[in-house]
Amino acid sequence: MWPEPDGRAPAFAALLVGDRHGAFAEAVALAGGRVAGETGWGGAPGHAPGALLALDATDVEPDLLAAELPDLAARADIVCCSIAELDQVAGALLFTDAHLLCEPSMAERVAALAVAAHGSEAEATVREGEAARLKRFSGEVARIAGVLARLAAEEGSAEVADRRPSFDAGAVEVTVAPQTIRAAIRARRLREGFFSGGLFEDPAWDMLLDLFAAELEGGRVSVSSLCIAAAVAPTTALRWIGRLAAEGLIERRPDPRDRRRAFIALSAQGSAAMRGYVAALERNGLALG
Repeated sequence: MWPEPDGRAPAFAALLVGDRHGAFAEAVALAGGRVAGETGWGGAPGHAPGALLALDATDVEPDLLAAELPDLAARADIVCCSIAELDQVAGALLFTDAHLLCEPSMAERVAALAVAAHGSEAEATVREGEAARLKRFSGEVARIAGVLARLAAEEGSAEVADRRPSFDAGAVEVTVAPQTIRAAIRARRLREGFFSGGLFEDPAWDMLLDLFAAELEGGRVSVSSLCIAAAVAPTTALRWIGRLAAEGLIERRPDPRDRRRAFIALSAQGSAAMRGYVAALERNGLALG
């Protein structure tokens, strides 16, 4: 471990790249770790055995990002960016083991660091079976939970409910026009002007509707566009993109004209599910919502 000046060993160490405003450094401290090294984009991140690698790609020039990201992405544990860099970053990192954050809050940074650090810590605890280590690990988890609760209260953030949508997936012909899907999406957005925020958050369904409309139109949907369609914070949308991919409903498709970018589309399973659902609505005389 890496001893602190008072003799207390931090829970983990982190190497930081591009942390110009110190947000990652603050998150590392809140998560109980220490910064083992820092560098800007274009510099070597250094080396510390067992240290996490956290990248901040916010406001990085696209050419510099294209040159540096492939090598760093292979080693990165956490990468954050703004919506402007999301498509380029997602092209390299989407559906990998790295935690991808877009315009994250401090709580989201701390949570990502805690998961990245203590996932390996938990494995070591099980492997070694040390009572003292287990006690320290449990205490660290409790402490981080307290930090996240405080940050959530300060930032007014809310957890995403764990919904499990169920679709009637059938290979059926659908007569619905893409304009009907777009109208349903507009109707969903209109509610936000009359009710307080967060009451109707359903990012999974909003994203599936957007992807279904694009499929019917013969269009393509970028990662950033899909995050906007989700109508939630970008990092929350990215978590739901991962969830939908894990369910086999969406898939990543590379941009043939720009290998730095990627598009998201319904998978064959996702397309069949949406078509089956719309056909069931039509049979029962129900409107899409």
